[in-house]
Amino acid sequence: MLQYISNCMKNAEQLMLEFSKNTGLSSDKPPRRYLWTDAFAVCNFIQLFKNTEDETYKQLAIDLVDQVHSTLGKHRKDDREGRTGWLSNPEHPTKKGLRIGKTLPERKKGESINHTLEWERDGQYFHYLTKWMIALAHMGEFLNEDKYQLWAVDLLEASLSFIHGDRMYWKMSIDLSRPLINSMGQHDPLDGYVTYKLVNRHTEKDLVEHIKRMSTLMQSIRLPTTDPLGIGGLLVDAYYLHQMKEDTDLVSQIIKAADYGLQLFNPLNHTLAFRELGLAIGLEAAKKMVKLPAYWPIETGIIDFWLNHQDWKEHVEINQVMLATSLIPDEFLKV
Repeated sequence: MLQYISNCMKNAEQLMLEFSKNTGLSSDKPPRRYLWTDAFAVCNFIQLFKNTEDETYKQLAIDLVDQVHSTLGKHRKDDREGRTGWLSNPEHPTKKGLRIGKTLPERKKGESINHTLEWERDGQYFHYLTKWMIALAHMGEFLNEDKYQLWAVDLLEASLSFIHGDRMYWKMSIDLSRPLINSMGQHDPLDGYVTYKLVNRHTEKDLVEHIKRMSTLMQSIRLPTTDPLGIGGLLVDAYYLHQMKEDTDLVSQIIKAADYGLQLFNPLNHTLAFRELGLAIGLEAAKKMVKLPAYWPIETGIIDFWLNHQDWKEHVEINQVMLATSLIPDEFLKV
């Protein structure tokens, strides 16, 4: 067991140092920031520091937060509307949200949508903002610095722009002025409800009304999914609530929905690494709750497969970082 843990650490360190170098965090390469990936990466660097006490990892976590804000908290250099500078300001870099970090600029106002191209266009995603809120909450606790909690609350309040009546938009423009995709992410209200509660634990500001608003939106969503990343996300949300010792009925509903999806998951049919690794992280959360034991071996199978098949042509950074998270998941999974 000790050797297995040691190997996990070594692999995670190698993955995160390579990620850091390739994305311009610890090298002279132009910064290449992507909000979802970077949120997991912050938690990984915190965990690596806790495991090794190597100051390098603490500094990488600090530098990554700063680089995300100075990159994704500003308009693109190729902005098609001619906007420049901060979305908000340097003191409150998250107050008007953060860009996704996609390759292409966002669709212009009045331009017809190309659904294939839209996946590569910039904007803001609610479920990326929530991941960054979690990363900031962890940074604030890790460093005992209030500014990170302030930024998490600022981002939470910015994310309210996604709410439209009794629904939420899937994707918003960079300035949060208009929807880019009107439909609602299946689990976005649940994600918001759980994340808002997590942030509320780390700040003196009262977020109860925002939590209630998400709770209302959550009543109409459908929990079951067959998407491995979605199943993993359900299990992570359940574990966050489990640690808070609240919403026991909701936790039971989430576990039941995850069970449905896991019954249909084929562990021998490997597709996108980061989606499967999201499931592996969720299964670690299930282990910590002592739930769904019949599916626990799937976690090891996914991790072992992708450790031995890192010949990725696409999604390299997100695959690397989520593989590292699956190897050292404790920081990401704590509330």
